[in-house]
Amino acid sequence: MTDTARNTLYFAFIALLIIGTGVFSSWNSALFILNFGLISAVMALGVNLQWGFAGLFNVGIMGFVALGGLATVLISMPPEGEAWAAGGLRVVLALVLGAATIVGAILAYGALPKGRTRAIGMIVILIAGFFIYRAVFDGGVQAVEAVNPANAGYLGGLGLPVLLAWPVGGVLAAGAAWIIGKTALGLRSDYLAIATLGIAEIIIAVMKNEDWLARGVKNVVGLPRPAPYEIDLQNDAGFVDRVSGWGMDPVWASTIWVKLIYAGLFAVVLIGLFILVQRALHSPWGRMMRAIRDNEVAAEAMGKDVTARHLQVFVLGSAICGIAGAMMTTLDGQLTPGTYQPLRFTFLVWVMVIVGGSGNNLGAVLGGFLIWWLWVMVEPIGLGLMQVITGGMAEGYWLREHLLESAAHMRLLTMGLVLLLVLRFSPRGLIPEK
Repeated sequence: MTDTARNTLYFAFIALLIIGTGVFSSWNSALFILNFGLISAVMALGVNLQWGFAGLFNVGIMGFVALGGLATVLISMPPEGEAWAAGGLRVVLALVLGAATIVGAILAYGALPKGRTRAIGMIVILIAGFFIYRAVFDGGVQAVEAVNPANAGYLGGLGLPVLLAWPVGGVLAAGAAWIIGKTALGLRSDYLAIATLGIAEIIIAVMKNEDWLARGVKNVVGLPRPAPYEIDLQNDAGFVDRVSGWGMDPVWASTIWVKLIYAGLFAVVLIGLFILVQRALHSPWGRMMRAIRDNEVAAEAMGKDVTARHLQVFVLGSAICGIAGAMMTTLDGQLTPGTYQPLRFTFLVWVMVIVGGSGNNLGAVLGGFLIWWLWVMVEPIGLGLMQVITGGMAEGYWLREHLLESAAHMRLLTMGLVLLLVLRFSPRGLIPEK
């Protein structure tokens, strides 16, 4: 069987899984899986760019996804005028002073002679700048968070269309990746993994605790949408007449139509990114990245700046994860920092890349859809299977209760089993790198 035929069969199988979900479960569930599968495929593309192209072991995916989610609030939510009047300018001034302190310390490091003078100068600048920053920042934050804390208590955003938040999410993630890369990309792969995981946890901790930024754990709800609200469609006489003429329930049709709009938008983003990443893979830059991945010493001997190239691909991959994070928050309609868990946004995405095929962009997309379908559907399928197995057992029997309760753990068991089977029988993934 040719590679093209095999790949076609893989994606046809994914299509059958989603269609089967719609037929045997519900079309709302099928479109939910489709939408999050598209987002997962975008995340997998970003991670594959880093690992498959350059061999960078990034386990800080969660942090970049969260920054994309934060971008949706900063861009699309309307500004809170009362909060800005109470302390917004003080917060902005404090952030400028904090940045100026860091820049001043960097300039002092380059200007002062090496030795005690340089060390004392930098310490004085950093300590003085910190106290000035806190003196301005704390008062501004307290004033902002005191304004209607039950429903607001933060500065809000720019009130722009939410679709603009998707590229901005990529820019925020890319900026954070550049800072991380400048400090951590010189480390060995295991130390790089530890550093990226730690920095991701720092990003999440900031989002959870800084209420003035995005309400922290109080969450931001009611984010603007690029699609109409279902209730508006149900109140639209033209829409109701049209779907009723097709024999559809207007309530059901409105939810399906909104999910299809999201699917169309997400598909456009995925296809566009896939084309760009494929062109990059087959360009001289892509061949250089794979040469660096396979043998850094030989690449350095040929005059390649390995660290600079690693920084490039790390920033690009993180930007794609940031775009996916903004898309996901837009679909959810709310920013909930407490849900950014490593299990979902790090382990699961890595499983997608490994199962699909590390180094192959089509494999990353396949893994995104397959693993997300399993993640959603394995638990209800497992529960149904356990109910069949225990159907002849008496109510209250310990084995019956144990098996039914264990169905909730089918997700993790299945992820591990799929990973083991793929690594055993197809160690390079379902669609391996050519």
